[in-house]
Amino acid sequence: MQFALHITQHNRPSNVSYMSGNSVCSVLTEQTEHDSLDSTDSKLDGAPAILSIESRLPLPVGLILDPSRLHKRLDVRRKSMAQPAISVKDLHFSYGDTLAVDGISFDVAEGEVVGFLGPNGAGKSTVVKMLTGQLTPQEGTATLLGMDIVKERKQVQQEIGISFEFTNLYEQMSAVENLNLFAKLYKVSNFDAINLLEKVGLGGRDQEHVANYSKGMKQRLMLARALVSDPKMLFLDEPTDGLDPVSTETIHTLIRAATQRGTTVFLTTHDMVEADKLSDRVAFLNQGKIVALDTPARLKQRFGLRALKVEVELPAGDIEVREVSLDEDQTPQTVFDLFKNERILTIHSEEASLEDIFFDITGRGLQG
Repeated sequence: MQFALHITQHNRPSNVSYMSGNSVCSVLTEQTEHDSLDSTDSKLDGAPAILSIESRLPLPVGLILDPSRLHKRLDVRRKSMAQPAISVKDLHFSYGDTLAVDGISFDVAEGEVVGFLGPNGAGKSTVVKMLTGQLTPQEGTATLLGMDIVKERKQVQQEIGISFEFTNLYEQMSAVENLNLFAKLYKVSNFDAINLLEKVGLGGRDQEHVANYSKGMKQRLMLARALVSDPKMLFLDEPTDGLDPVSTETIHTLIRAATQRGTTVFLTTHDMVEADKLSDRVAFLNQGKIVALDTPARLKQRFGLRALKVEVELPAGDIEVREVSLDEDQTPQTVFDLFKNERILTIHSEEASLEDIFFDITGRGLQG
């Protein structure tokens, strides 16, 4: 039996399982070096590659490809060569003797989603407060959309939208009244509150007092309020904390739609699944310092285990789980031998989560 090995540059979710018989297997891996690829853009992207081991006898298992996020990331890389949407240099802030932000520096490209990951007290909220003009940096500089966050604070605040972790809506007012109030504050003309509420899934409930809303409805209204002025930049602080899966997915869809329009998103969270799902890059913040900043795929490749988890049915009917490293010279032969000599039930990639990697780097979890 002959096998063909194909490597295809493509951004695909991790930990995808593939059901398999004895002859067909598709394996997700992560690559940052693509010496066999000619495309310069592919080298820049650093997205996962799909390692497909296909038997030439039966038809290969079909793969559902979605290149939209790959194209978005390539656009972000190109834009990053121009003026960044956010540029931070050596930022410091202390609360008395407690150092909250300790000399961090980073850039964010236009249209990029950057997730700030860290436990409570890591400095995430302090960074957001400085970037949005609520606190003045004690040392260092930062610009948003080319404007100094201290010298041009009011201009910066006109261009950004903010959704806080804790709702601060006017609960005795309706959703429409809340949005119309902020539209006036931002001097937005021809504002259509009903249309925006329909986009966030609150159509038909727009005249109700916000006090009657569920937590998920309030979070969606908070995001709608942040979008009132059609901002060039969104700051989202734990936007789906405590929400049910349906409300969470609604908010994720809204965030993706905003980035497709070119909006830059600064996401602070300690939900590593959300950050992995939404972010082009993630920053690990620990004790006021950025200890790692890269794409989720590259972080997993650098710090995580790359392996295949294979379920094999033994002659007696028992199931045995085997692990095959993806980084050994003998890996292709090992996989070939498994399919040649064993009855394979399932095979899928196995990798560390962002929380696993954060713990490895810092010695502490994202929850505290």
